[in-house]
Amino acid sequence: MLIIGSRGSQLALWQAHWIQARLETLGEESRIEIIKTTGDKITDVGLSQIGAQVGSKGLFTKEIEESLLAGEIDLAVHSLKDMPTVLPDGLTLAAIPEREDPRDALVGRALEDLTQGARVGTGSLRRAAQLRARRPDLQIEDIRGNVDTRLRKLDEGRYDAIVLAAAGLRRLGWESRITEIFNPSVMCPAVGQGALAVETRDDGGEAFRIAKRLEHAASRIAVTAERAVLAALGGGCQAPIGSHAYIDGETLIVVGAVVSPDGAQVVRRRIHKSIADPVSVGRSLAEQLLSAGGKEILDAVYGPQA
Repeated sequence: MLIIGSRGSQLALWQAHWIQARLETLGEESRIEIIKTTGDKITDVGLSQIGAQVGSKGLFTKEIEESLLAGEIDLAVHSLKDMPTVLPDGLTLAAIPEREDPRDALVGRALEDLTQGARVGTGSLRRAAQLRARRPDLQIEDIRGNVDTRLRKLDEGRYDAIVLAAAGLRRLGWESRITEIFNPSVMCPAVGQGALAVETRDDGGEAFRIAKRLEHAASRIAVTAERAVLAALGGGCQAPIGSHAYIDGETLIVVGAVVSPDGAQVVRRRIHKSIADPVSVGRSLAEQLLSAGGKEILDAVYGPQA
């Protein structure tokens, strides 16, 4: 029996059970092991602040990956957007299943219906920066907690609207709560948003071979390009960086954005190339973003990069 490692949040468990059901259709039995991560343990500090204090890499994956390397679990299910672009030695992304909607969604009120000074909750520097670029009059406030916790805080009147991933709302059956879905040209999604990652040991073993059968080729190509953008820009999963890739025939279209935290500077670029080498396409877009002003923004956020 395979042991699946997962965070204990409602959404993480939905994702783990979804993978478990896919494995069952392949005739494979499994059970889920809940593992608490650093990001789960620190609930009273904004994610960007946690990153500054303890490092942003692997906030929601480190402990799960340690269990995987120790042989305590056979595979791990993550939200791909939480995963650093460089994996620990000995681990690999065995499968990227078919992706859900990668876009961001507003719950509460639509953007144009929010009054001046309205309170909008988000735990993401990327989302906050793009909201400020679009609506500098809004009061952007930090929000932490699982999806159900954030919705409860909205319903209690602490915020006029909150921003969440459309994929998470749909997976949990809360699609009806969505007021507006942002076009990526307005709010560029997080790298890998809406995609799941099935991680295993990089040993070619049974778990790897089984997990590989869950692969969705088009989703893999798209997220590979997005992760190449992020890697080339040197940003973590909480960076003010967005990227969205999709396939049209044999063409890979990748858009990217680098935004200053105050929203005053926005660099957006788009690239069209063959799907044959998504890493190269992502790197090319990153170079365009950096040369167009993205480097100055990132240097201001993180300090000059080598």
